[in-house]
Amino acid sequence: MALLGAMLKGESSGELDAAALEMAGIERPDLDPAPYLDTLDQLASEIATRLGRGHDGHKFVRVANQYLFEELSFRGNEAEYYDPRNSCLDAVLDRRTGIPITLSVIYIEVARRLGQPVTGIGLPGHFIVQYDDGKYSTFADPFHGGKLLTEDDCRVLAREVGVDIAKEPSTLQPVSNRYILVRMLNNLRSSYFRSKNYGKATKALDLLVEAFPSNAEYYKARGVARLQLHELRAAKSDLEKYLKFSPEADDKAQVTKQLEAIHRWLGRLN
Repeated sequence: MALLGAMLKGESSGELDAAALEMAGIERPDLDPAPYLDTLDQLASEIATRLGRGHDGHKFVRVANQYLFEELSFRGNEAEYYDPRNSCLDAVLDRRTGIPITLSVIYIEVARRLGQPVTGIGLPGHFIVQYDDGKYSTFADPFHGGKLLTEDDCRVLAREVGVDIAKEPSTLQPVSNRYILVRMLNNLRSSYFRSKNYGKATKALDLLVEAFPSNAEYYKARGVARLQLHELRAAKSDLEKYLKFSPEADDKAQVTKQLEAIHRWLGRLN
């Protein structure tokens, strides 16, 4: 996962699709990304054929939405929202269903192949895309069939999770590929915790810790996962680093107790 790791650390400006497919390798270690990159090429080619020559932004958005969401039926997976496959680009391309951010990645990457200015917008609790060529601009919601949104619509979505965009205008600014990958990886590790797949959760957290070596919460989460896997020494190290980077943590007393218990368990093993 060299490309993904480098992009997470801000050391590379590689392609989003290739890095997302590396991430999907956590779920499918034998994953071959080439067929899925070909699929994205084919999606872009089909849209290009439908666009013809001389199209404008209105037409691109209309044609892309019609092809992706009406003809191919890409859609949000509301019934199984927390299924880890919804965070894996290969599975979303295969099943044509996923969560907002992975569906948005497909839209972004298809648009990139066609030279169209589509970027990701990281709303709190939701993820959408924006088309903006300087003449025509609109937001679109891939999770809900490419529904077009105004800024007011985005404000309503943000207010639903307690965020006032008027006070945080940067919320509507395009986000970087690194931001997208970090958010995808956090979604994936959360899905693994929900399904109690602590081994794969640890693999996701390994990447997050490597990218953010001073982030206390990532050490705590990995420590918890390692405890579930009975990896006591590794869990102890992570929980100690959690307290090192968050010395005033609200749960300091509980974590300290847990560390004492781990110390006793390790003593019995000697």
